[in-house]
Amino acid sequence: MLVLLSLVALAQQPAAPPVPMSVQSPIARVAVEPVEAAVQVGDTVRLRAVAYDSAGKKLDAVRVRWFQTGGRFEGSIDTTGLVTGGSTGTLTFSVAVSPAAGGRARAAFSRITVVPQPAARIAIEPAVSRLYAGQSLSVSAIPYAANADRRYDDVAWTSDQPAVVSVAAGPRLVAGRPGRATLTARAGRATERLTITVVPNPVTRVSLEPATASARTGDVVSFRFTARDASGRAVADATPDWLMSPGHGEIGPDGAFVAAVPGTYRVAASFGGRTAEASVEVKPRDARRPLTLVGRLPIRLEAAEFWLHPDGRHGYLTTIGDRIYAIDLSNRGAPVITDSVVVDARAVNDLMTTEDGKFGVLTREGASTRKNGIVVLSFEDPAHPKPIAEFTETVTGGVHSTYVYRGYVYLTDDATGSMRVIDLRDPYHPSQVARWETPRSEAGRMLHDIAVTDGLAYLSYWNDGLVILDVGNGVKGGSPEKPVLVSQYKYDLNGLYRDVEAVGGPGFIRGTHTAWRAGRYVFVGDEVFSARPRPTDGGGVVGLGRAFGRLHVIDVSNLAAPREVAWYEPKDGGSHNVWVAGDTLYMGDYQGGLRVLDISGELRGDLLAQGREIAHAVTGDTKGSVPNSPNAWGAIYRDGYIYVPDMNSGLWIVKVDGAPAVTP
Repeated sequence: MLVLLSLVALAQQPAAPPVPMSVQSPIARVAVEPVEAAVQVGDTVRLRAVAYDSAGKKLDAVRVRWFQTGGRFEGSIDTTGLVTGGSTGTLTFSVAVSPAAGGRARAAFSRITVVPQPAARIAIEPAVSRLYAGQSLSVSAIPYAANADRRYDDVAWTSDQPAVVSVAAGPRLVAGRPGRATLTARAGRATERLTITVVPNPVTRVSLEPATASARTGDVVSFRFTARDASGRAVADATPDWLMSPGHGEIGPDGAFVAAVPGTYRVAASFGGRTAEASVEVKPRDARRPLTLVGRLPIRLEAAEFWLHPDGRHGYLTTIGDRIYAIDLSNRGAPVITDSVVVDARAVNDLMTTEDGKFGVLTREGASTRKNGIVVLSFEDPAHPKPIAEFTETVTGGVHSTYVYRGYVYLTDDATGSMRVIDLRDPYHPSQVARWETPRSEAGRMLHDIAVTDGLAYLSYWNDGLVILDVGNGVKGGSPEKPVLVSQYKYDLNGLYRDVEAVGGPGFIRGTHTAWRAGRYVFVGDEVFSARPRPTDGGGVVGLGRAFGRLHVIDVSNLAAPREVAWYEPKDGGSHNVWVAGDTLYMGDYQGGLRVLDISGELRGDLLAQGREIAHAVTGDTKGSVPNSPNAWGAIYRDGYIYVPDMNSGLWIVKVDGAPAVTP
């Protein structure tokens, strides 16, 4: 969770020495140069602060201190004012200048925009090489920088044989007479070429199956387009243009149709002047179910993560503080704290046990000794966990998240933005066996979370999207000691959250936050806050305001080529941690509380619009540390019960009425 890193970083900044009120400052104003500037990712710019007295004379005997107040993971500034652009976004810096002999400090600000590197390539899909005369085909052409950052340069098309292939708005390729044409797409310095052969069109008739269909909102109907020549033979590579009306859904280039609103839909597929049609009757999904409150456990501190022991009778609640609580859940209607573990930390963000429940780890951030890392616990008595060891050697800067899998701990290193793999097979003597990181500089590299399933590690890499590593699956020959990159899915975070700027002003804090593999999909959540939260936004996280953020549904059936197929974006909060059991997803929605989502069947399009939400719990409490203000962190499901830690009000245990118990 981003808020912990932000608060810890602020807490660890050096405080200004106290200045007696009687000491007057000779500094009348401070000027920063440049006040605004733009740099490319990886480049630097030097900020300079100049102090002046009331007569406008420059003062040299001053103390200058630089602070970063926004865009914490998009770049950095050192003690000399050198700014490094780490990733695209907006960086805000403040400078405090005080007289060397003592006196009140004056402040000034600078805003630096980090822009992508120049366009290095244009991704054209589909990369077609043959068209039939009279055929038209929609394509996408998106420019990217060398580091895969999205660019927004206009793409200009030319054809050396426009009578053979021309390019219409869209862009849409239009095949004319038979022949060969070379199309050139240009964006900035990037150039891509397509050589396309146009052949005579043999298609005399087309058809679409099924001709009629019925579905619920959110159900995917797969249409099969068939084109045949005069002799009745199928023309396998005839690709149609798809149309749908009304516009309350989508249809993909593969003929997969999904509707978000009930009604009657017309689907059409056109090829070379011939069209086939079908109709779909769409009914409401009817997914809503009531929730029942089973039990509550308020705590005085700000809560964070919850972990359920494998025995199902004990749980552990971490805090934005120096401790965890052990909880007896034998009576879910009246959970009881049985013990606590107190460590040197400002935040214990994460906790997880081994699969057998005998041992586990908790994370530390903000230790007074600056030695953070992880603490290894014995859970041999689940009601009374005991610290038995710690690991800080390479992660003293702090650990935000961990994942325990088959004798190893996969953890995030706050200081370097790398993944560390710790051998926990001898829990009393943990040792590091591997390190892995993206090639981005430390100025913009931030690893937020890790999950491991079937020997594949899914890394939520903030500015670098979803990264998949082989750590024992075998697909790339990787192991815990030698993680190997399988693939990466990077998406345009800045483009997605421009509306957050409209709410809170220039700049926002955003990144890939969490990932969960379930079946053919990885559910990837973003964490987003306005860089300048407003009191009128309501709720949210202390110091950061309300949260935003989308949950992406990434199809990884082809691990080498992940692709986004669906999304869920709550309107009153933002995706935080998720849990999937069976065909249901449970999500902490920050100020939106708990969300329960139907993810059955194939997933396409806007899951919120499709009515896939099963239930919603508002986890605000009059007795909360922040009264009547929900701030749900996540959820865990087991045997029909949903355990929800809320930052402002402790632990909630709820149940969806009428839902079958599914054991994950």
